[in-house]
Amino acid sequence: MTEEIIIAGFGGQGVLSMGKILAYSGIMQDKEVSWMPSYGPEMRGGTANVTVILSDDRISSPYLKVFDTAIILNQQSMDKFEESVKPGGILVYDPNGITHHPTRTDIKIFQINGSKLAAEMGNKKIFNMVVMGAFLKIKPIVKLENVLAGLKKSLPERYHHLIPLNEKAMKIGMNNVTPYQVASQFAHN
Repeated sequence: MTEEIIIAGFGGQGVLSMGKILAYSGIMQDKEVSWMPSYGPEMRGGTANVTVILSDDRISSPYLKVFDTAIILNQQSMDKFEESVKPGGILVYDPNGITHHPTRTDIKIFQINGSKLAAEMGNKKIFNMVVMGAFLKIKPIVKLENVLAGLKKSLPERYHHLIPLNEKAMKIGMNNVTPYQVASQFAHN
């Protein structure tokens, strides 16, 4: 099993930490792991993305042009990475702020209203964990207990009291992800 993932959005949405938590979770499951962040000099508010590879075998290169899964959190990232999903792959996205929804019919597309659900939970900072839960519902490539262990490893100790809230956010994401149907007038392969 090898899973090649791109997570992309604005800096400040937790894109890089989401990738780091996935990577730590893979390590906890004895996977080979690659975590490669990319962000502009402006950081918060600028675009950020991270490539994560989890594999049972050695990873030959962290550089990828196509992905099994794209997790998209803003329009610029949708424009840049929708076409980078391998045919038969998965695209997960938060529709908040998306004006041009995905149009491909050769991939599976899922929506998660992560920003709305995080706001309803009273903490917008858990947005990325809502999205993480949605992804893990679709592709359970790492176990929830390993994600929690990954959170413990990547969060400074002063934030460990927030781990139960993050777990709740992931469960809400798992329960609220929905398949997205491309309207036929917009569809392309």
